[in-house]
Amino acid sequence: MKFKDKKITLLKGGISAEREVSLRTGAAVANGLRVLGCTVAEIDVIGRDFALPADDSVIFICLHGTFGEDGELQERLEHEKRIFTGADSLGCRNAFDKLKSKELFLRHGVPTPKGGIWNPGEAFSIPCVLKPVAEGSSVGLSLVRTEAEWPAAVEQARQSGRQMMAEEMIAGREVTVGILGDEALPLIEIRPKTGCFDYEHKYTAGMTEHICPAPMDAEVTRRVQMAALAAHRALGCTVYSRVDVMVRPDGSPVVLEVNTIPGMTEVSLLPEAAKAAGLDFTQLCGRILELSLEARS
Repeated sequence: MKFKDKKITLLKGGISAEREVSLRTGAAVANGLRVLGCTVAEIDVIGRDFALPADDSVIFICLHGTFGEDGELQERLEHEKRIFTGADSLGCRNAFDKLKSKELFLRHGVPTPKGGIWNPGEAFSIPCVLKPVAEGSSVGLSLVRTEAEWPAAVEQARQSGRQMMAEEMIAGREVTVGILGDEALPLIEIRPKTGCFDYEHKYTAGMTEHICPAPMDAEVTRRVQMAALAAHRALGCTVYSRVDVMVRPDGSPVVLEVNTIPGMTEVSLLPEAAKAAGLDFTQLCGRILELSLEARS
């Protein structure tokens, strides 16, 4: 597809806890699209009632978290009959709501940790993970490996004011799988240098080691990629996503969650996986645009 003079309205920033990362993603994507020859107008979204240009530009969504990945924005764009990038409103809602994701994973046979809604005062088998039901980028995540860590995790959950869920903690190696169209990209193994792969580790250079392609044998790699694709499809996602997976010592995958608008910053994982598959950053931006146009044509 030729991109010369393609008009793009790029949405960045947003109102979620991931605003700063979204600004970085938006800046990188805007540059990539301009290299392709697109005409790009950038909008820094600071509220839900922002105005869109009254033209036929394609809306390139670079908003992470609430009002970016939760389906609300996509529903507005669908109502206005705008062409936009990434998954539709249903896929985004399904992925952002981790309880709904788990329900759909179980229905479609996608392996996922045991767990469900957690309320303050309830016990849960340790080791476990406490996390918000609806939030992105591991915001508010607590890993509870011992009884001594439980009170601090509970207090953090109470202070957050969010609906929380508890899950069993899966022992194994953490990987992420980029999905582009119907293709699972090379695996990236994630090794935080300290603690866990939380928001700070995701977006601070040098805090996490990424190994791509992940050093796993061909059969384990295939199983993980198939589980990631199954998760992407189970939620009704299209165009692209990034799927977080734990790999048990026996090589069996357990899907944690699906991110419908993964980061595109200098330390982000999807561009790294695409590069291992032979796509540089500019080509990745172009492919996302192509797939989105095909999905909504």
